[in-house]
Amino acid sequence: MTLRLRLATCEAMQGNNSTFPDWHGTTILAVRKSGQTVIAGDGQVSMGPTVVKGNARKVRRLAGGKVVAGFAGATADAFTLIERLEAKLEQYPDQLARACVDLAKDWRTDRYLRRLEAMLLVADNTAIYTVTGVGDVLEPGESAGGGAVAAIGSGGNYALAAAKALIDQDLSAEEIARKAMGIAAEICVYTNGNLTVESL
Repeated sequence: MTLRLRLATCEAMQGNNSTFPDWHGTTILAVRKSGQTVIAGDGQVSMGPTVVKGNARKVRRLAGGKVVAGFAGATADAFTLIERLEAKLEQYPDQLARACVDLAKDWRTDRYLRRLEAMLLVADNTAIYTVTGVGDVLEPGESAGGGAVAAIGSGGNYALAAAKALIDQDLSAEEIARKAMGIAAEICVYTNGNLTVESL
């Protein structure tokens, strides 16, 4: 972990919400348009400047396939959070917002969970949420062309910008996600073109 990431994590744990973790090693993008919701993630796993795996699966279906989640950050930490989210979804079936808020509360207050270094992008067929370790549950606003987009990870801003530019084109949510992820992979050295795409 870089010194910058350590400092960002420490500041976030101390309650400085202006600091947002800057995770290297992945790009996760969610696009909702015309009743379709898609989450796409690349497959690259990096250790410092070295690519150690190119086909990791960072996007998962949860709640019997009704929810899709993608993660950025430490893999073991992300799996722990996804397991917790699955438990929340069992506790609050068909209430994704409530499950995410409950997870974020636990993540911020639990001594073990708040050490986890990951972020989640979660969606069902009606909403998209970014869940962070500083207690945030963020739902993107509607884009100018209709629909909504959100992204996390080192290439997240590139994918987000590309998806926003494409959202008003005559393209499906999946087509937008794939094109935007391709653009991010061309720019971000921590992102590749080996995609996992799940749609609702």
